[in-house]
Amino acid sequence: MRLATWNVNSVKARLPRLLAWLDDTRPDVVCLQETKCPDGAFPVAEVGELGYLAASHSNGRWNGVAILSRVGLDDVVVGFPGEPGFPEPEARSLAATCAGVRVWSIYVPNGRTPDSPHYTYKLSWLAALRDALADELRPDRPLTVCGDYNVAPTDADVWDPALFVGSTHVTPAERQALAELRALGLRDVVPTPMKGPHPYTYWDYRAGMFHQNKGMRIDLVYATDGFADSVSSAYVDREARKGTGPSDHAPIVVDTGPAAGPAPATGTGPAVAVL
Repeated sequence: MRLATWNVNSVKARLPRLLAWLDDTRPDVVCLQETKCPDGAFPVAEVGELGYLAASHSNGRWNGVAILSRVGLDDVVVGFPGEPGFPEPEARSLAATCAGVRVWSIYVPNGRTPDSPHYTYKLSWLAALRDALADELRPDRPLTVCGDYNVAPTDADVWDPALFVGSTHVTPAERQALAELRALGLRDVVPTPMKGPHPYTYWDYRAGMFHQNKGMRIDLVYATDGFADSVSSAYVDREARKGTGPSDHAPIVVDTGPAAGPAPATGTGPAVAVL
């Protein structure tokens, strides 16, 4: 399976780029975040022409998640039990079974600032996600949770840790929430490499941030052993962040089984690359 995840920052604004990327990269399953597209307006026909079934969960202007699949799209579930809202549940989680793999596309709340009610909401949302995933785990079914987590797991995952002191995305409570997700038996399949370019996935739109590689790794692919053990390569597709009108995030592409794409090794475990 070739699995990808991408915060597209508006599927309508990025549709030509998304379609071209799908046609070129040919992932089997794609998790999208921040689609900002009402479900009735999601480009089902357009992605269908490329062989994809689509499931979408969005309330329009903000947030929104989707899963595209060329290998089946079964048991689709919108949201999860106990999911908190602000004040009502938002369109931040979607799950489906694709070729026997349980796939989640998630868009974790940003949190804004540590003294904001949005930060409390973010931590509550992550805690509820952990409880929901605990109920999803089955020994006979691989599971992967992909998306924009809005948390950098370690100081190595931000371009200048000193600049982020006192900010969201790096606080001990947020990182502890990620640790509690991993404690369920989930693994980060695109870890920070031991050498080579850092696989940042997000760069602010401000001039020069991307070209200077002043980024963050906040898009993650967590998976159970059954999936993680089969990963042969993974890469952050920086090319998709270039050019006119890109998303501020780059997609992650993960291959299981024999390697299906270029991803020279930069550390231990599966080959990890920044292209």
